[in-house]
Amino acid sequence: MGFLKKIIDWFLNAILVVSIVASIWIFSQVFLLASFRIPSDSMEPGLVEGDFVAVWKPTLGARLFDLNATLRLEQTAIHRVPGLRKAKRGDVLVFNFPHPNGWDKIEMHILKYYIKRCIGLPGDTLSIRDGRFRINGVSEPLGNLDSQERIGQTPPEGFADGIYKAFPFDSAVGWNIRDFGPLYLPKTGDKVEMNRENYLLYRKLIAWEQKAEINYNDSTVFLNGEPIREYRFLKNYYFMAGDKGLNSQDSRYWGLLPEEYIVGKAAFIWKSVDPYTGQFRWERFMKKIE
Repeated sequence: MGFLKKIIDWFLNAILVVSIVASIWIFSQVFLLASFRIPSDSMEPGLVEGDFVAVWKPTLGARLFDLNATLRLEQTAIHRVPGLRKAKRGDVLVFNFPHPNGWDKIEMHILKYYIKRCIGLPGDTLSIRDGRFRINGVSEPLGNLDSQERIGQTPPEGFADGIYKAFPFDSAVGWNIRDFGPLYLPKTGDKVEMNRENYLLYRKLIAWEQKAEINYNDSTVFLNGEPIREYRFLKNYYFMAGDKGLNSQDSRYWGLLPEEYIVGKAAFIWKSVDPYTGQFRWERFMKKIE
């Protein structure tokens, strides 16, 4: 009996230890840290393919949502716990890509992530002139200036197919990656007039917020079949861009990022492996992400 009791006690203690470790791991994954592997060169030179970055969630606040629903590819409410601060221009952020099934509508896919630099905040008015990002009232540099200079110096015919034209891909607007905007980034409570241009710029955001169809016909915008003259936004939106501007699918192409889709701020590189040789790149270990 004594031996059996020891076995039972050992088994129960093992279950307790495993439960505690699992609880700590789950808590850490939800509220503290996540890992993201850099899959391409769109954030060079700061981040390169094969870097593994630690995403620190308390800065902006961890998200809570129905994980099972997102794994079934259902759209679900996302709530954010209070963070240490709001996102800033220049932050490198990891987020769920809002267009996993095409650029025509916003959707959530919990397993599809992007990493880009935050260029514009809710309430900003953003433009691109000669390839360079500009925010009304802001004089500080925005993003990778070397890449923007190269874009500004490249004539339209010098871009590869599919690179030059930009959001919202409509001749009535006619924006490109050298000459873009001005585009207002809505914040919660903002109201816009629903004319043709604003329909083109904000239709995906409105359809996502309202979970409804939005159309334009005979100079009128219709939301679920009802005409609307103005719209008040419910959410905050951001403009994200890759540091390697000639090879980055970012807000210049697919539009604005809902705040709920932001996972967290990329803090440092915790591992880096050359994808071609498999060699560990020690010089990048624990490198802070600027």
